[in-house]
Amino acid sequence: MDFALTDEQREIQALAREVADTEIAPHAAEWDREHRFPSRLIAKLGELGLMGVCVPEELGGAGADFVSYVLVLEELSRADAGVGVTVAVHTSAATLPIVGFGTDEQRERFVPPLARGEGLGAFALTEPGSGSDAGSLRTTAVPDGDGWRITGTKQWCTNGSHASTFLLFARTDPETAGARGVSAFVLGPEHVEVTREEEKLGLHSSSTADLRIDGSLVGRDRLLHEERKGFAVAMATLDGGRIGIAAQAVGIAQAALEIARSYALEREQFGRRIADFQAIQFRLADMATEIAAARQLTLRAAWLKQSGLPHGAEGAMAKLFASRVAVQASQDAIQVLGGYGYTREFPAERYYRDAKITEIYEGTSEVQRIVIARDLLRHADRALTGMPAGTTPG
Repeated sequence: MDFALTDEQREIQALAREVADTEIAPHAAEWDREHRFPSRLIAKLGELGLMGVCVPEELGGAGADFVSYVLVLEELSRADAGVGVTVAVHTSAATLPIVGFGTDEQRERFVPPLARGEGLGAFALTEPGSGSDAGSLRTTAVPDGDGWRITGTKQWCTNGSHASTFLLFARTDPETAGARGVSAFVLGPEHVEVTREEEKLGLHSSSTADLRIDGSLVGRDRLLHEERKGFAVAMATLDGGRIGIAAQAVGIAQAALEIARSYALEREQFGRRIADFQAIQFRLADMATEIAAARQLTLRAAWLKQSGLPHGAEGAMAKLFASRVAVQASQDAIQVLGGYGYTREFPAERYYRDAKITEIYEGTSEVQRIVIARDLLRHADRALTGMPAGTTPG
C-alpha cells in the first residue's frame, strides 16, 4: 500500500489551500452573515482550473484525477463549506455526468464552459414529494414534436439561482412506476424559473433554490443518456457525489480542530494554558484521530472511483463516517472555546451549522446505512450460495 500523494496531487492541494487561505477564509464570516453568494470567487476558481479539476483537458478541464478533486474540496470546505458544496455539486453532480453519459456533441457543447467556470452547474432531482424516495418524482417530460415538454417542480437545488446548466430528472414513461420511467435532461436557465431561495441553518454562501418548469419545450438533444435510463445516471452521480460530500465534511472537521487547537494554546485559566489540561488534550486527540480516519475512508473511495472499481458502498461509508465526525468535531470545538464558541466572534458556531447538512444531503445517513448493508448482505449471499460475484440467481 502506498499512501503518498503524487507530485501533481500535492501541487493541486497546495494551490487549493493557498486560495482557501487568501481568497476564501478572510471573507467567509461576511458571506455567512450576509447570505452572499461569492460570484467573483467562482469565476476566479474557474480561471485557476478548480471548477474542472478532474474534467479532461480536451473538454476544458485541468485533467487531474478524482483524488486531486477530493483534495481540493477538503481545502475549500476548510475555509468555507458553502464554497465547497458549490464546487462539489457543480463538478460531481452536473459536469461529470455529462462527461460520462453525454454524446460527443453534448460533451463539446456543455462541458467546456462548466469546466472553465464560465457557467455553473446544478442538479435537480429532489421534489417536494420525493426526497430519499427519488424514484417517486412527478416532474414529467412528454414528447412534443421533435422534443420534450417538461412540467414540474424541484426543491433544494444547490446552485439553482446562479446555474447556467441544470441536470434535471423527469418521468418520460407515465405508465412505468418507480425509477424505470425516469430520464435525465440537460436544461438551461431559460427552461426553469427560480421560485424561492431557501433560508438555511448553514451554508449561507451557497445557493439552495426551488424551481418550477412550466411546460418548457426542449429539443431531443437535451436528453442525456437513453430514455428511461435517467435513474442509472442519478445513482451513478450520487455514488461519486457522496465522496465529495465526505471531503466537505472532512474539511469542516479539520477547520474545527484547527480553531480548537489554536484557542487552547492561547487561552489561560488557573494560571495555565487550557491546552495543558488533560481534558482538553484528550478531546483534541480524539478529534484528530477521527478526522484522520474519515480522511482515509474518503481518499480510499476516491481512489476506487478513479481506478474504475466499484465504490458505491465505500463512498457511502466515507460520507456516513465523515459527516458524523464533522458534526462531532464542530461541537467539540465549541466546547473547547466555551462561551466564545457560542458567539459569532469565532467561526466554531458556523462550522457547527454547516456540518449538520452533510448528514442529510446526497442521501441521509440512514440511506447510507441502507447502501452499505445491501452491499454487505449481497456479498454474503453470494458467498453462501457459492455464486461468483456479478451473477444473479435465476
